[in-house]
Amino acid sequence: MSSRLGPMWLNQVQQWAGPTHAGRFSRYSVLAAQINALEPVLERESDADLARRSQGLRLKARQGDSLNSMLVEAFALVREAAKRTIKQRHYDVQLVGGGAIHFRCIAEMETGEGKTLVATLPAYLNALQGKGVHVVTVNDYLAHRDADWMAPIYKMLGMTVGCIQTGMPDAVRRANYACDITYGTSKELGFDFLRDELKRLHLGDTRRKTFEQAFLGRGDHQETEMPVQRTHHFAIVDEADSILIDEARTPLIIGANNQPTQEEAAAYYGADQLAATLVRGKDFKYDPAERKAELNASGRRKVQAIAGHSSFVTLTVDGLYEYVERALRAQIAYLRDRDYVVVNGEVVIVDEFTGRMMPGRQWQDGLHQAIQAKERLEITLETITAARVTVQDFFLRYKKLAGMTGTASSDARELRRVYKVNVFKVPTNRKCRRVWVPDRVFSTEAEKFQAVADEIIQWNRRGVPVLIGTRSIERSERLSALLNTAAIEHQILNAKNHEIEAQIVAQAGQPGKVTVATNMAGRGTDIKLGEGVAELGGLHVIGTERHEARRIDRQLAGRCARQGDPGFCQFFVSLEDEIVEAFGEKPAARIRKHYRGRGEMTSGAMRRLIFAAQRKKERQHYRDRKLLMNYEKQRAEMRTNMGLNPVLG
Repeated sequence: MSSRLGPMWLNQVQQWAGPTHAGRFSRYSVLAAQINALEPVLERESDADLARRSQGLRLKARQGDSLNSMLVEAFALVREAAKRTIKQRHYDVQLVGGGAIHFRCIAEMETGEGKTLVATLPAYLNALQGKGVHVVTVNDYLAHRDADWMAPIYKMLGMTVGCIQTGMPDAVRRANYACDITYGTSKELGFDFLRDELKRLHLGDTRRKTFEQAFLGRGDHQETEMPVQRTHHFAIVDEADSILIDEARTPLIIGANNQPTQEEAAAYYGADQLAATLVRGKDFKYDPAERKAELNASGRRKVQAIAGHSSFVTLTVDGLYEYVERALRAQIAYLRDRDYVVVNGEVVIVDEFTGRMMPGRQWQDGLHQAIQAKERLEITLETITAARVTVQDFFLRYKKLAGMTGTASSDARELRRVYKVNVFKVPTNRKCRRVWVPDRVFSTEAEKFQAVADEIIQWNRRGVPVLIGTRSIERSERLSALLNTAAIEHQILNAKNHEIEAQIVAQAGQPGKVTVATNMAGRGTDIKLGEGVAELGGLHVIGTERHEARRIDRQLAGRCARQGDPGFCQFFVSLEDEIVEAFGEKPAARIRKHYRGRGEMTSGAMRRLIFAAQRKKERQHYRDRKLLMNYEKQRAEMRTNMGLNPVLG
């Protein structure tokens, strides 16, 4: 076994992680040594011999033998299959990460350490029982990529591989879920679960009706389509912090259509027009933290003055207030090309964490329709809840849960409390050479973006590839305009051109390449350095804004300096950035007024102010997740006590 896993490294682990963590590391290191000892034996065997060994393990597992007793041979088989099929060999630290995942941990591995390959180890081992393993990713692109990439390993060992994609018909979904190992996104798996629950409800009603029809001599029944998923046995969650923490603030909801009347549609349009006449601070107050607007006395008087307008004749005064406050929220808090895009006359939500479009999703409580009115689009069907489940509740339905990510330590307590999983930090295979350059802070956003453009020009002249991360489509296009003015050739990666994502990412590490991207480039993208780039210092990553969670910033930075390569990362921020509003509307306004006209501010105090805003936002999101979890728990208990399905209705 390599010296990396020897006693000296174990002592270092114990220093920063404590004796419990070091004890687990020592245990997994012993397993890695045993796997290494088996490697020369397997190298001499034929492909058919490996398949027979795999079949033997499958028989043992289905006869009830412990998976732990088969771990060494199973991991060694996967490593050998990977060497023969995709020409990659699991490092010792990757064996350690695979062991941690098998033993129900979230393996924290630095970006670029090969988490996709690590997942093959516990996925294969746990699939031996024949109950199905789900490997959960953050988007369709990664699910499809990983399934295709790793499939040869599994197939050599006699395993079947499936992949769930948006828009798949039920028959295809059912076939993919029937595979030994299935890749898919958390949203697709969660919505399939909800649809299955609705099908089971309908199936129960249908069977009752079938019995009645048979009793009455009627034979006109058609069989209801069956559920697509099997049991929830074992889930390996890639980018676990994004899925289990960030996405946990929004429940998964399936709606039933509710046709709006002409009067309701007119009320949405009328409320939008009225909201545009109101003055922030004078007629209403807006809470940036809650993203909500509330009319004050002045605003209510203005609303009452036109309450007799034909658009609102069917509404009570309180109902009118709600429509107008919803319209204000749509106008201020939800911005086009940041929170949503308009595609073929439809409002399509953009995921704030991944930068990807989410077709078919709608905001609830009339907000989606208020945004349609704002964009002067047709008011579509408002939905009422038919089934809902939180991310927490869905993943706790799995008998066994584990995962992997590059950024989980800061949320280890929440992961342990909610999901009963520990975070295990896996050492890097090679020393990380990422250089963090201190943030540059500006008083205005315009000054910040000009400084970013100037920085890009300087690096581009040296032939260094640059990846620029932005928080929205609008800002990516704004920066693109500045680069066009400077005649800098570049690529844009955002939700509007996601179809060429793989092509853009493949070129992003080449000499002189400039790539402007939203959060789409923040997770799962592996940027390979072109020839001579390492000698120039590697990929340079620039963040144009601090995110609401420090983990997302670290994910962007993780696009550079992977697997021992060099790389640089620096963030450019301004006091006009949205994160500053975490302090509240009035304090943020005072801060901006006080420092207006200062240009670039180099003091550490300004950087600490931005970090304080991030921590405040992180605490708020934690409270939101806690409140949602408690609400859903009470709701489920109430429905259960009433004899109802807790996820329906």
